[in-house]
Amino acid sequence: MKNEISIAMNTKLKNDSLFNVRFRQNGIVTFLLFLSVCSGGLYAQTDKNSGTGLQQKGFAVYIFTDMEGCSSLTNRDQLLSEQGPLRMAEDMNACIAACFESGASKVIVKDGHGGGLNVNPQLIDKRAILIQGATPGERYKGGIDSCAALILLGYHGMAMTPNAIMAHSYSSASVQSMFLNGKPVGEIGVDAAIAAEHKVPVVLVTGDDKTCREAQEWIPGVITCQVKKATSTLSGICLPLEKSHRLIARKTKQALARRNSIPLIRVKYPVTMRWDYIPAGTPRVYALDFKPFSDPKSKELSSNSVEKLLVGKN
Repeated sequence: MKNEISIAMNTKLKNDSLFNVRFRQNGIVTFLLFLSVCSGGLYAQTDKNSGTGLQQKGFAVYIFTDMEGCSSLTNRDQLLSEQGPLRMAEDMNACIAACFESGASKVIVKDGHGGGLNVNPQLIDKRAILIQGATPGERYKGGIDSCAALILLGYHGMAMTPNAIMAHSYSSASVQSMFLNGKPVGEIGVDAAIAAEHKVPVVLVTGDDKTCREAQEWIPGVITCQVKKATSTLSGICLPLEKSHRLIARKTKQALARRNSIPLIRVKYPVTMRWDYIPAGTPRVYALDFKPFSDPKSKELSSNSVEKLLVGKN
């Protein structure tokens, strides 16, 4: 008696991979469904960039990068020289590579220092999507809503943090302090709050020891990566660059492995933000000769969105 057996494979990219095996015998058709060896749908189609076979099903990561907290940088002169952008690019690449090694299929990296035109695009890992330039009305340009995690790379402490390297809150030349619902806040707290509005957790913060401590105070469970120990606002003990980059990579992998367990920070709405300003011509808030003003000019605003208060999102 003649038997005919035909096997057809159908792979689902977004759900579990299934093998459809069709048996034909004596005109009777029987369908058997088998789960693939990759149970739970952990593997998807071949990654075009790597050229490898089965790859872990991807997720997207957003890396927002500042400069003051990057490896080996301790003062403004370095930021304004070739060292600043180069150290920034190196830290970016260490983090990007670790994201892909952790199974990410998409990595967006934002040049977030000053006007956002710091790093040389030719130096950045070509697998990543680099966002540069000003992004009015949008803190995380490029699609953070599709991301599973946010990394705050090269960050610094809030303004007025004692002995934190180049500590400031968005503007070292004009802002003495910021407050979120009455609590002193810096870029870590505000950026984490904005990320929470997009339902994206901050999983990793890198910078000096004061930055890491601040991150842990604002974001329960966050992974921190200390690349230097501050000894004043303009000095610090830095890890050797290679060691620093290896640490960033290791901490990135650790953070992404925990991305589903690190909660969004909670903010009470409507939210109120206050800025205390310093007069023009005053030394920068992290300058060794800066003296805080006891009665600074202030502005206070309330809204249903932290992002709207910061960047005027519509």
